[in-house]
Amino acid sequence: MLLKNANILVVDDDADVLTALRLLLKSKTKNVITTQSPNQIQSLLAKNKFDLIILDMNFNAVVNTGNEGIFWLRKIKEMDPEASVILITAYGDLDLAIKSLKKGASDFLVKPWQNEKLLLAIKEILEQKKSGKPKKAANLVSSTKIIGESSVMEEVFFKIKKIAPTDANILILGENGTGKDLIAKAIHDNSMRKDQPFVKVDVGALTTSLFESELFGHKKGAFTDAIEDRIGRFEQANGGTLFLDEIGNISLQQQARLLTVLQNRTITPIGSNQTIPVNIRLICATNQDISYLANENHFRKDLIYRINTVEITVPPLRERNKDILLLAQYYVALYAEKYLKSNFSFADSFIKKLKDYYFPGNVRELQYALERAVIMADANILTEQDLVFSPIEKHQNKKVEKNQTLESVEKNTILKVIEKNHGNISQSAIELGITRTALYRRMRKYGL
Repeated sequence: MLLKNANILVVDDDADVLTALRLLLKSKTKNVITTQSPNQIQSLLAKNKFDLIILDMNFNAVVNTGNEGIFWLRKIKEMDPEASVILITAYGDLDLAIKSLKKGASDFLVKPWQNEKLLLAIKEILEQKKSGKPKKAANLVSSTKIIGESSVMEEVFFKIKKIAPTDANILILGENGTGKDLIAKAIHDNSMRKDQPFVKVDVGALTTSLFESELFGHKKGAFTDAIEDRIGRFEQANGGTLFLDEIGNISLQQQARLLTVLQNRTITPIGSNQTIPVNIRLICATNQDISYLANENHFRKDLIYRINTVEITVPPLRERNKDILLLAQYYVALYAEKYLKSNFSFADSFIKKLKDYYFPGNVRELQYALERAVIMADANILTEQDLVFSPIEKHQNKKVEKNQTLESVEKNTILKVIEKNHGNISQSAIELGITRTALYRRMRKYGL
């Protein structure tokens, strides 16, 4: 169906939003009806056939389901199961909006949207409705090597699609080896800054003395080893994207310095009195849990809010069962070409060993294990003997993990947290979210 033949309903309690969408769509569609009251949806649907409904997720009225958008989406689907609905949401509702896709929404928009993106989304939905062939989530992210068809990765792809065109600051969470750097690059490659620099810095590896020089630059003679002027990473990324990896490992002093720069959007190189304005899109990543970052003994809350407009959690490989074989096929083909070997096939024992393994090192561990398998293989069929996992990682088997009791999980968690905090019971209790008394009680229970 062509956009010019479409009948569209817009439901939003914000009069400015209705006006903006009416002006945008009026000349490009057959008919646009707008309403501020979701209570009119059912009567409007009874009188009209709409090709598309654009629906806000939050209204002034209180609906007992906890989210008005989901409530009215369900009502629309009850009346017209084939209805196409685009939800309008703010950053804070992004996870809920993604879940709404599973409840029948066709797409969602993040405020503030770009008109070109909105029109493109509408055209795609109308075309898909006509052809009956839905677009795969994995294809929504272009120019990346992120492989995945699992439901958890679909959510990641949807988030990238929605947040990439904006300038929102992003915090990427996930275990080591999950591919947080690939997610950051995908956001940049699908953004309006894709033709500008993408600069990555492992800030967790920078010493206190190198931190400011590396990020903000220095002038010749500013310190003993400053034999020439140096441009910092902020200035290198000007106009583009700055990716700060391992942000959870920087000191409170470094956090304060970084916060000042992000608030003022200017830098001052070491040894200079001149401030330099910078225009960057900031993406940060850490393997620390969000509860760790929320503890002000570790991380400043004002900085967390500054860097975490939108949060993306990259799932560990053990939660991506559907993707393990896809990734294995990709890496085996990659290394077969690199080492000038013919194509490989997988024996059943090889596939079973892959699927039974826990992958504490995530995709990175899988990648290195498969590279070794390709190098050492004597035949073109890979078997379980060819698959050797790294001794660097602590091996766990999925079957053992699944059979663990709740008590054993709790005991192991307590042990890990106490060990992490070097025996500090007060700090361990804070991190576990319980009182010291409760922690001592559990320690006695488990003989710790």
